[in-house]
Amino acid sequence: MTSRRPCPPAPGPLEEYAARFDDVLATLAQRRGFRECLAGLLAPRDRNKTITCLAGAEPVDGAGSPSVQRLQFFISESTWDAEKVNDRRLVLLRPQEATAPHPGGVIVIDDSGDCKDGTATAHVGRQWLGRLGKTDNGIVTVTTVWTDGRIYYPLHAQPYTPAHHFDRGRADPSFRTKPQISAALAARGKDAGFACRAAVADCAYSTSDDWYLALREVGLPYMVALRPRRGSWARADEPHTPIDAARALTGTDPDHPGDWTPIERHFRDGHTETWWAADARWGGYGPDSPCRLVVATTDPGTLPEKATWYLATNLPHLDAPRAATSTHPSADLVEIVRLYGLRPWIEQSYKQIKDELGWADFQVRSDHAIRHHQTLVNCAFSFCWDQWFAPPGPLDATAPDPCPGDRPERGHQHTPPAPTALLARGLTRRTLLAHPSHHPDLLVASLDRQGPATRTPGPPRRSHHRQPP
Repeated sequence: MTSRRPCPPAPGPLEEYAARFDDVLATLAQRRGFRECLAGLLAPRDRNKTITCLAGAEPVDGAGSPSVQRLQFFISESTWDAEKVNDRRLVLLRPQEATAPHPGGVIVIDDSGDCKDGTATAHVGRQWLGRLGKTDNGIVTVTTVWTDGRIYYPLHAQPYTPAHHFDRGRADPSFRTKPQISAALAARGKDAGFACRAAVADCAYSTSDDWYLALREVGLPYMVALRPRRGSWARADEPHTPIDAARALTGTDPDHPGDWTPIERHFRDGHTETWWAADARWGGYGPDSPCRLVVATTDPGTLPEKATWYLATNLPHLDAPRAATSTHPSADLVEIVRLYGLRPWIEQSYKQIKDELGWADFQVRSDHAIRHHQTLVNCAFSFCWDQWFAPPGPLDATAPDPCPGDRPERGHQHTPPAPTALLARGLTRRTLLAHPSHHPDLLVASLDRQGPATRTPGPPRRSHHRQPP
């Protein structure tokens, strides 16, 4: 058997990470394309992470260059298995002490959509796009993220295919709803060794019986938000909605808590808030039932809409008769509030993979190519954590600067050389993901902020309405 030909190394610390995937990439071209794509995704760019951008070429004029065509083939046509590459990424996360999963974390389930024009791209259709908050033409991907509030990273992703792509629509045997896809992904995460306390989801998944049944079959406890005015059959004198059940609880202020229990929540920025939580009874939900209804809010008296959670979970109550026989450990109100408080970390992961790593910037049409692109983005995300916990390496002062101060004018034919030793030379003006081994504390901390990124103030604009200061 002949030995493999050596592959040109990736820039800086990326080579050590990329080399761990070499045995699941069959050819030299695949290994080289993997390194080039990751380097392009991590490099600082002022425009979207399209294929020409990954190759460092001009947006239009450089599309025919050999480097761009090579990356186009690697993402669109190459036969490397995206599932095997993603499995290897997860295998690399598990043994590290800093990123190893543990039973105290959660698997967060969500879906996110991005606009895509036309009708020829796989999975595209007119559907609800949560990122935009409206119905439009685009692609929706169901994702799972593991987090414990200290660290978070994507596990699996699968694009949702709208019903009109199937011959028999929703009645087609191959059609899968988003709840069905998400339950299968959560089960895959568990099978891959990512232990969790519960699978957590928002209210979009609370109406699917298939979602509950699928999680129960694989032995995953769940915690899902309910819509406050979701109706259910009940006697005339009993609550008919979750918000009615919350209003039926006694106690409306800290001096007279009644059924409510104070919960001290601690946030990453150091501040704390006092919330109130209680087990409520509604329909078949209750502290002694197989499924509990837990209400958590900042104000039991007014139940503010944006600061009140109505949570359904099969984690048993501490004093419930079934707590001794349940396959899931019991959970008190403090733990219930803590676990669901981890759900927003999947939104934080969207901020990085979409705004910085180019999740939605692919220029491909097939399902095969879209999955390739999404897998590469997740690998780039995990590389950043790999470098965050690695000791800083020495600086290479001889490396070229990929972002020189004097940029050529748009349309210039000259293509700048790709960096051979660094991904970026020090910090850039924006919170990018380039070269995290140089300034890991500053770069990853900037990506880990909970609040929205703030734009650097520019020079004042003159207008005829007011004078500049």
